[in-house]
Amino acid sequence: MKKTTLYFCLPILLLVFDSCGLKEKREEKIFELVGADSLEMEKKEVSFYFYEEEKEYPDAIIEMFAPLSNQKFSSGRIPFEFNIKNYPFGENLDGFKLNTILNSGDPVGHNSPIFQQELNEGTYRIVAYLVDSQGLALKEFGNYVDRDFMVGNTRPFPYSAEPYLALNLPANGQTYLEGEEVTIDFLVIGGDMLLDNLKVEIKVGDFHYEITEINPVRILNLPKGEHLVQLNLSYQDGKELDGPFSSVQKTIIVQ
Repeated sequence: MKKTTLYFCLPILLLVFDSCGLKEKREEKIFELVGADSLEMEKKEVSFYFYEEEKEYPDAIIEMFAPLSNQKFSSGRIPFEFNIKNYPFGENLDGFKLNTILNSGDPVGHNSPIFQQELNEGTYRIVAYLVDSQGLALKEFGNYVDRDFMVGNTRPFPYSAEPYLALNLPANGQTYLEGEEVTIDFLVIGGDMLLDNLKVEIKVGDFHYEITEINPVRILNLPKGEHLVQLNLSYQDGKELDGPFSSVQKTIIVQ
Protein backbone atom coordinates (compact mmCIF):
# COMPACT_ATOMS: atom_id res chain seq x y z
CA MET A 1 0.00 0.00 0.00
CA LYS A 2 1.36 3.37 -0.96
CA LYS A 3 2.72 5.41 1.92
CA THR A 4 1.19 8.85 2.40
CA THR A 5 2.34 11.86 4.37
CA LEU A 6 -0.10 14.39 5.78
CA TYR A 7 0.68 17.71 7.41
CA PHE A 8 -1.46 19.30 10.11
CA CYS A 9 -0.63 22.61 11.73
CA LEU A 10 -1.58 23.10 15.38
CA PRO A 11 -0.69 26.18 17.49
CA ILE A 12 0.23 25.23 21.05
CA LEU A 13 1.92 26.71 24.12
CA LEU A 14 4.23 24.42 26.07
CA LEU A 15 6.76 24.67 28.88
CA VAL A 16 10.08 22.88 28.57
CA PHE A 17 13.08 22.46 30.82
CA ASP A 18 16.68 23.08 29.92
CA SER A 19 19.89 23.31 31.89
CA CYS A 20 19.11 26.89 32.90
CA GLY A 21 15.60 26.23 34.14
CA LEU A 22 12.08 26.62 32.81
CA LYS A 23 11.72 28.06 29.31
CA GLU A 24 8.46 28.84 27.59
CA LYS A 25 7.95 28.02 23.94
CA ARG A 26 6.34 30.96 22.18
CA GLU A 27 4.22 30.99 19.01
CA GLU A 28 4.73 27.29 18.47
CA LYS A 29 3.52 25.82 15.21
CA ILE A 30 3.25 22.04 14.97
CA PHE A 31 3.15 19.94 11.83
CA GLU A 32 1.84 16.41 12.30
CA LEU A 33 3.32 13.89 9.88
CA VAL A 34 1.31 10.70 9.57
CA GLY A 35 2.74 7.92 7.43
CA ALA A 36 0.62 4.84 6.87
CA ASP A 37 1.26 1.52 5.18
CA SER A 38 -0.28 -1.94 5.40
CA LEU A 39 1.77 -2.94 8.44
CA GLU A 40 2.00 0.05 10.75
CA MET A 41 0.96 3.61 11.50
CA GLU A 42 3.63 6.15 12.40
CA LYS A 43 3.01 9.60 13.81
CA LYS A 44 5.60 12.33 14.21
CA GLU A 45 5.40 16.01 15.05
CA VAL A 46 7.72 18.70 13.69
CA SER A 47 7.50 21.97 15.61
CA PHE A 48 8.71 25.54 15.08
CA TYR A 49 8.90 27.95 18.02
CA PHE A 50 11.10 30.46 19.80
CA TYR A 51 12.04 31.34 23.36
CA GLU A 52 12.22 34.73 25.05
CA GLU A 53 16.02 34.85 25.06
CA GLU A 54 18.01 36.55 27.79
CA LYS A 55 19.97 39.44 26.29
CA GLU A 56 23.67 39.14 27.05
CA TYR A 57 25.90 42.21 26.75
CA PRO A 58 23.27 44.60 25.31
CA ASP A 59 25.74 47.50 25.70
CA ALA A 60 28.47 45.81 23.67
CA ILE A 61 29.75 47.97 20.81
CA ILE A 62 31.66 47.02 17.68
CA GLU A 63 33.23 49.70 15.49
CA MET A 64 34.80 49.12 12.06
CA PHE A 65 37.96 51.07 11.17
CA ALA A 66 38.77 49.16 7.98
CA PRO A 67 37.69 48.80 5.26
CA LEU A 68 36.20 52.24 4.74
CA SER A 69 32.84 52.59 3.02
CA ASN A 70 33.14 51.56 -0.67
CA GLN A 71 36.92 51.44 -0.38
CA LYS A 72 38.71 49.81 -3.33
CA PHE A 73 41.45 47.20 -2.98
CA SER A 74 43.59 45.13 -5.31
CA SER A 75 42.96 41.39 -5.22
CA GLY A 76 44.80 39.64 -2.42
CA ARG A 77 44.87 39.98 1.35
CA ILE A 78 42.35 42.58 2.52
CA PRO A 79 42.86 44.21 5.95
CA PHE A 80 40.04 44.33 8.51
CA GLU A 81 40.19 46.27 11.75
CA PHE A 82 37.57 46.57 14.51
CA ASN A 83 37.28 48.12 17.95
CA ILE A 84 35.18 46.27 20.54
CA LYS A 85 33.83 47.80 23.75
CA ASN A 86 31.82 46.53 26.73
CA TYR A 87 32.33 42.89 25.77
CA PRO A 88 34.72 40.21 27.14
CA PHE A 89 36.56 39.71 23.87
CA GLY A 90 39.83 37.80 23.96
CA GLU A 91 41.58 34.64 22.90
CA ASN A 92 41.19 32.95 26.31
CA LEU A 93 37.38 33.32 26.43
CA ASP A 94 35.90 30.25 24.80
CA GLY A 95 32.77 30.96 22.78
CA PHE A 96 33.10 34.73 22.80
CA LYS A 97 34.14 35.89 19.38
CA LEU A 98 33.69 38.30 16.52
CA ASN A 99 31.87 36.82 13.54
CA THR A 100 31.90 38.15 10.00
CA ILE A 101 29.67 37.32 7.02
CA LEU A 102 30.59 38.25 3.45
CA ASN A 103 27.79 38.42 0.87
CA SER A 104 25.44 36.02 2.72
CA GLY A 105 28.15 33.38 3.08
CA ASP A 106 28.75 31.32 6.20
CA PRO A 107 29.99 33.14 9.31
CA VAL A 108 33.70 33.13 10.07
CA GLY A 109 34.78 33.53 13.70
CA HIS A 110 37.78 35.64 14.70
CA ASN A 111 39.68 35.81 17.98
CA SER A 112 41.41 39.05 17.08
CA PRO A 113 39.89 42.43 16.09
CA ILE A 114 42.60 42.91 13.45
CA PHE A 115 43.07 40.35 10.68
CA GLN A 116 43.46 39.88 6.92
CA GLN A 117 41.45 37.78 4.49
CA GLU A 118 42.33 36.63 0.98
CA LEU A 119 39.64 37.85 -1.46
CA ASN A 120 39.22 37.70 -5.21
CA GLU A 121 37.76 40.43 -7.43
CA GLY A 122 34.21 41.38 -6.55
CA THR A 123 31.93 43.70 -4.64
CA TYR A 124 31.47 42.71 -1.01
CA ARG A 125 29.19 43.49 1.89
CA ILE A 126 30.54 42.56 5.28
CA VAL A 127 28.40 42.15 8.37
CA ALA A 128 30.43 41.93 11.58
CA TYR A 129 28.73 41.04 14.86
CA LEU A 130 29.36 39.70 18.34
CA VAL A 131 27.94 36.45 19.74
CA ASP A 132 26.84 35.40 23.21
CA SER A 133 27.88 32.40 25.30
CA GLN A 134 25.55 30.15 23.24
CA GLY A 135 26.95 31.34 19.92
CA LEU A 136 23.82 33.39 19.17
CA ALA A 137 24.21 36.80 17.53
CA LEU A 138 23.83 39.83 19.80
CA LYS A 139 21.02 41.87 18.29
CA GLU A 140 20.96 45.26 20.00
CA PHE A 141 21.95 48.40 18.08
CA GLY A 142 25.73 48.69 18.27
CA ASN A 143 26.28 44.92 18.60
CA TYR A 144 26.85 44.68 14.84
CA VAL A 145 28.11 46.77 11.93
CA ASP A 146 28.00 46.48 8.13
CA ARG A 147 29.91 47.99 5.22
CA ASP A 148 30.40 47.63 1.45
CA PHE A 149 33.82 47.55 -0.24
CA MET A 150 35.30 46.49 -3.58
CA VAL A 151 38.17 44.28 -4.68
CA GLY A 152 39.60 44.67 -8.18
CA ASN A 153 37.88 46.24 -11.18
CA THR A 154 34.24 46.20 -10.06
CA ARG A 155 31.35 48.50 -9.19
CA PRO A 156 29.60 49.22 -5.89
CA PHE A 157 26.23 47.73 -5.07
CA PRO A 158 23.32 49.97 -6.17
CA TYR A 159 22.28 52.19 -3.29
CA SER A 160 19.42 50.79 -1.28
CA ALA A 161 17.95 51.86 2.05
CA GLU A 162 16.07 48.58 2.39
CA PRO A 163 16.73 46.29 5.37
CA TYR A 164 18.28 42.89 4.75
CA LEU A 165 19.16 39.58 6.43
CA ALA A 166 22.35 38.14 7.87
CA LEU A 167 22.12 34.46 8.88
CA ASN A 168 24.26 33.37 11.83
CA LEU A 169 22.91 29.82 12.16
CA PRO A 170 22.86 27.30 10.59
CA ALA A 171 25.95 27.06 8.42
CA ASN A 172 25.64 25.49 4.99
CA GLY A 173 26.01 21.72 5.25
CA GLN A 174 25.64 21.69 9.05
CA THR A 175 24.64 18.30 10.42
CA TYR A 176 22.28 17.41 13.27
CA LEU A 177 21.32 14.20 15.00
CA GLU A 178 17.73 13.03 14.65
CA GLY A 179 15.69 14.68 17.42
CA GLU A 180 18.23 17.47 17.96
CA GLU A 181 16.91 21.02 18.10
CA VAL A 182 17.85 23.09 15.03
CA THR A 183 18.43 26.81 15.64
CA ILE A 184 17.73 29.46 12.98
CA ASP A 185 19.51 32.60 14.18
CA PHE A 186 19.47 35.76 12.07
CA LEU A 187 19.98 39.51 12.14
CA VAL A 188 17.90 42.15 10.37
CA ILE A 189 20.23 44.97 9.29
CA GLY A 190 19.02 48.48 8.48
CA GLY A 191 15.47 48.05 9.72
CA ASP A 192 13.28 47.46 12.76
CA MET A 193 10.90 44.50 12.72
CA LEU A 194 8.23 46.37 14.70
CA LEU A 195 8.57 49.94 13.45
CA ASP A 196 8.98 48.93 9.80
CA ASN A 197 6.30 46.18 9.93
CA LEU A 198 8.69 43.47 8.78
CA LYS A 199 8.44 39.72 8.93
CA VAL A 200 10.77 36.81 8.25
CA GLU A 201 9.39 33.78 6.46
CA ILE A 202 11.18 30.49 7.09
CA LYS A 203 10.67 27.53 4.78
CA VAL A 204 12.11 24.08 5.33
CA GLY A 205 10.79 21.84 2.58
CA ASP A 206 7.00 21.83 2.95
CA PHE A 207 7.16 23.42 6.42
CA HIS A 208 6.44 27.13 6.65
CA TYR A 209 6.81 29.52 9.60
CA GLU A 210 6.65 33.31 9.98
CA ILE A 211 8.04 35.49 12.74
CA THR A 212 7.83 39.26 13.35
CA GLU A 213 10.62 39.32 15.96
CA ILE A 214 14.34 38.64 15.70
CA ASN A 215 14.42 35.88 18.29
CA PRO A 216 16.14 32.68 17.11
CA VAL A 217 13.63 30.15 15.79
CA ARG A 218 13.97 26.54 16.95
CA ILE A 219 12.90 23.48 14.96
CA LEU A 220 12.41 20.12 16.60
CA ASN A 221 12.03 16.62 15.09
CA LEU A 222 12.97 17.31 11.47
CA PRO A 223 12.99 13.97 9.61
CA LYS A 224 16.27 12.38 8.62
CA GLY A 225 17.72 13.59 5.34
CA GLU A 226 18.83 16.75 3.59
CA HIS A 227 16.74 19.89 4.09
CA LEU A 228 16.85 23.26 2.32
CA VAL A 229 16.37 26.11 4.82
CA GLN A 230 15.15 29.33 3.19
CA LEU A 231 14.66 32.71 4.88
CA ASN A 232 12.95 35.66 3.22
CA LEU A 233 12.54 39.16 4.66
CA SER A 234 9.49 41.15 3.55
CA TYR A 235 6.89 43.59 4.81
CA GLN A 236 3.96 42.21 6.78
CA ASP A 237 1.57 43.37 4.05
CA GLY A 238 3.32 40.99 1.65
CA LYS A 239 5.39 43.59 -0.20
CA GLU A 240 8.70 42.07 -1.27
CA LEU A 241 12.13 43.63 -0.83
CA ASP A 242 14.31 44.03 -3.92
CA GLY A 243 17.80 43.93 -2.38
CA PRO A 244 20.19 41.02 -3.07
CA PHE A 245 20.42 40.11 0.62
CA SER A 246 16.73 40.07 1.56
CA SER A 247 16.74 36.27 1.27
CA VAL A 248 19.23 33.54 2.14
CA GLN A 249 19.27 29.76 2.01
CA LYS A 250 21.36 26.97 3.50
CA THR A 251 21.28 23.19 3.29
CA ILE A 252 21.32 21.15 6.51
CA ILE A 253 21.49 17.39 7.10
CA VAL A 254 19.66 15.39 9.79
CA GLN A 255 21.34 12.06 10.45
